[in-house]
Amino acid sequence: MASIKPFICIRPRVDVASRVAALPYDVYDRQEAKQEVGREPLSFLRIDRAETEFDDSVDMYDPKVYKKAKELLDKNIEDGIFIKDEVECYYIYELCMDNRAQTGIVACASIDDYLSNVIKKHENTREDKELDRITHVDVCNAQTGPIFLTYRSNNIINQMVNEIKKEEPIYNFIANDGVSHKVWKLDDKEKITIIRDAFSKINQIYIADGHHRAASAVKVGLKRRKENPQYTGNEEYNYFLSVLFPDEQLMIMPYNRAVKDLNGLNKDEFIEKIEANFAVSLIGLEPYQPKEKGTFGMFLDGKWYALRAKEHLNTIDDPVKSLDVSLLQDYLLYPILGIVDPRTDSRIDFIGGIRGLKELERRVSEDMAVAFSMYPTSIDELLAVSDADKLMPPKSTWFEPKLRSGLFIHELS
Repeated sequence: MASIKPFICIRPRVDVASRVAALPYDVYDRQEAKQEVGREPLSFLRIDRAETEFDDSVDMYDPKVYKKAKELLDKNIEDGIFIKDEVECYYIYELCMDNRAQTGIVACASIDDYLSNVIKKHENTREDKELDRITHVDVCNAQTGPIFLTYRSNNIINQMVNEIKKEEPIYNFIANDGVSHKVWKLDDKEKITIIRDAFSKINQIYIADGHHRAASAVKVGLKRRKENPQYTGNEEYNYFLSVLFPDEQLMIMPYNRAVKDLNGLNKDEFIEKIEANFAVSLIGLEPYQPKEKGTFGMFLDGKWYALRAKEHLNTIDDPVKSLDVSLLQDYLLYPILGIVDPRTDSRIDFIGGIRGLKELERRVSEDMAVAFSMYPTSIDELLAVSDADKLMPPKSTWFEPKLRSGLFIHELS
C-alpha cells in the first residue's frame, strides 16, 4: 500500500517561476551548465550544479561546491526568490509538449515503500552518481529534483485531478524549449484525504525516471535515521519529492545507439552477419524510424537500412530478453560488434530520441561508424519488467517532456 503524502513546499515566486525552472541537472555537461547559468542567472541549475560558480580547475565534487549550493539556496529564500507555503499541500503539475499533455501529482513518497519494493525499480544505479546527489541533498537539507513516478491509472485520482484543473493555476508559463507548464495548488483537506486514501489502495508505484535521485534520497533518509535513533518515521527525511503520473498519459521516446567501428569487419561482412537474425532491407537516403516492435533502422556508409527481427526472436517469452533494446544488444551489438557491456564500453554511445534521426546521421559522419534507430520501449513493457523484479538494459527509455527542477523543493528538517 503506497504512502503518498502532501508536504510543505518551498517554491519560486510566481513572477520568477519560469526563470527559475530548470531541466534536470544530469542533462547537461559542465560547459553546457555554465552556459545555461550565464544565460539565465536565476536558473535553478546554479544550485543543482553549483560547480558553475567556480573555475573549471575546481573538481565538481569538491565539498565547497555543495557548500555553495546551500549558500545559493539559502540566499534565494532570504531574498524572496523562493517562498514557503504554510500548510501541507499536493500540487497538480501539467506539462504539454507538441499538443500532448500529461498531468501528475507532486507529493512525497515513502523511503520505506522504496525499501519494501512497493515502489519498483527497473534500473541499476552507479555509486559515484548516487554519492553526488546524496551529498547535495544532505548538505542542502532539501530535495530539489523530483523523482518521476508512475502508477496504473486510477479513476478516483483522475476525477479529482480533473476537478482541480478547472481552477486557476498558480504557475502557467511556456519554457524556452516550447514545453508549457501549469501548476495548481491543492490545500483542501478533504480533497487531500481523498487522494491520499486512493494512493493507499494502490499496491505498486513505479520509478519511470530518476533512479539515482531516488536511491540518493533513500540513503540520505537512512543516514538521518542512524543519526537520530529516536526517529518516529514521520520526519520529512523519511520521504522523497516525487511527481506521480498515471501510466496511460506517459510517452516514452526511443533511445538510439551508435557505435564507433565495425569491429574489424567491412560493410558487406557486417551485413552478412546481421542477416543471421535480422532481415535487412536497403531504404536509401530517407531516414528510417521503426514503426513497430521488432524493427530497427540502421545508418551505415551514408545509407539507411531497415532491420526486422526474424521469427525465432519474436517468440522469446521473457520481459527483459524480448525488449527491442535486448534483441539488438544480444543478437547484434554483442556477438557482431563486440559490445560486451554497454554500460562501460567507450565504443558505444546513446542518443535520446528527442534529438531526431538527423543526429544519428551527424554522428556517423563525424565520429561513429554505424547508428541504430529504435522503436520505443512501451510503458507496459516497463511495468512488466518492474513487476517481474528484473532490470532493463541501460538506456532503454527516454521520457519527454522532462520535469523541471526548482519549482518544488522539499525541506528535510
